[in-house]
Amino acid sequence: MFSDLTAQKGATLLAPPALEGPVFDRVCPSSYTNCSERFKLGERSFSRQYAHIYATRLLQMRPVLTKRAQQMWGADIPVKKLCEIQMGEQCCIVGTIFKHMDLQPSILREISEEHNLLPQPPRAKYISQSDELILEDELQRIKLEGAIEVQNFVTGSVIAVYGAEKNDGKFMVEEYCRAELPPQSPRRGPHADRFVLLASGLGLGGGNADCLLGLQLLVDMVTGQLGDEGEQSGVARISRVLLAGNLLSQSTQDKDSINKAKYLTKKTQAGSVEAIRMLDEILVQLAASVPVDLMPGEFDPTNYTLPQQPLHQCMFPLSSAYPTLQLVSNPFQADIDGLRFLGTSGQNVSDIYKYSGQEDYIEILESTLRLSHLTPTAPDTLGCYPFYQRDPFILEECPHVYFCGNAPAFQSKRVIGADGQDVLLVAIPEFSSTQTACLVNLRNLECQPISFSAFSAEAEEESEMDISH
Repeated sequence: MFSDLTAQKGATLLAPPALEGPVFDRVCPSSYTNCSERFKLGERSFSRQYAHIYATRLLQMRPVLTKRAQQMWGADIPVKKLCEIQMGEQCCIVGTIFKHMDLQPSILREISEEHNLLPQPPRAKYISQSDELILEDELQRIKLEGAIEVQNFVTGSVIAVYGAEKNDGKFMVEEYCRAELPPQSPRRGPHADRFVLLASGLGLGGGNADCLLGLQLLVDMVTGQLGDEGEQSGVARISRVLLAGNLLSQSTQDKDSINKAKYLTKKTQAGSVEAIRMLDEILVQLAASVPVDLMPGEFDPTNYTLPQQPLHQCMFPLSSAYPTLQLVSNPFQADIDGLRFLGTSGQNVSDIYKYSGQEDYIEILESTLRLSHLTPTAPDTLGCYPFYQRDPFILEECPHVYFCGNAPAFQSKRVIGADGQDVLLVAIPEFSSTQTACLVNLRNLECQPISFSAFSAEAEEESEMDISH
């Protein structure tokens, strides 16, 4: 564990200053490959219909689900399309879930002149008892009933169901299966302890002084400016830093200025300008010491729809001079020291949280892994580019580390697949609210949080600062 490596070595902090102190060389990753090419957008055209991405998704995943269904229910199980099923006949159907939700926001319903309805207020969740599941394929759709939990699924999930059609035209589900974990390449991690630090939700520009102090403590720790010799020797084993989105605070998106007259905003500066400058100053400290991967998030200055393209280097005049700074996409995939990392800045998980009964971010993350799809709710309730020849969010290879950013709290879990796949799931906490990052050991896939708590209004009398692993 990282905390064992950074154990205090004697009274080094209380010793008199020496002319020459110990030097701890940074452990550099032996190999790094950015594998996010499928998330890069070339020619951008928004004139296509979104129906193409659903058709492509079903076409790509049908062979996988057919094979999975035959493994579960026998090789001789009849796998049919909806137009081929007969009433009362036991069969298997592969299709895409559509979840009918009365509370789901609809712009068409809001602008309807017949109803004169007010816009629906935002909710934490949009589920209700009246929600229904409907299975679609290329030609038809059918309502599902029986042994399938409505609130465990969201629109866009591709599954296989086994059962029979009833007299009322509904399909009675006896069992269902998901694509489960895709094949995984062997893990070729280092033989010694080596760490990747994961952080997200820095929230710069939000005006929270405690957050800035905690963030500077994090930077000082990673760059070796903090702690005694024991801690510095352990920190030298951090070979890479990954910042997973929402680098800027939501308050930097001043949408009110759009509706104001131009003469009122002529001499005002956007809140994101100062926040980006602060981010550049933080990155130049990190990039001078350790390789950094920088992912955009929901509140960052890049395209809103997934996949989000890398932030432009012109926004970082100081840190972009360092080759150690990598501006990457969201979602992001890379091979680091023989381990496949894959993850997002958290939009996919937070969106599923709103439209399903699942409460736990790590369980939602696991459900996307077992569905073999990063963002099943896109493009229904989560914005994405209208792909029409391929769906880049389908998991074709199982990662070793699968993460999501901007979670309300740190969580981690090991998932073992049916074919021996071993995956570490990590919910990276939002740093601006939790003051917590996490460390992944590339040798054994152990993960632990590292917290930075500074002076706060609630603890002014304690007058102490705590850094805990």
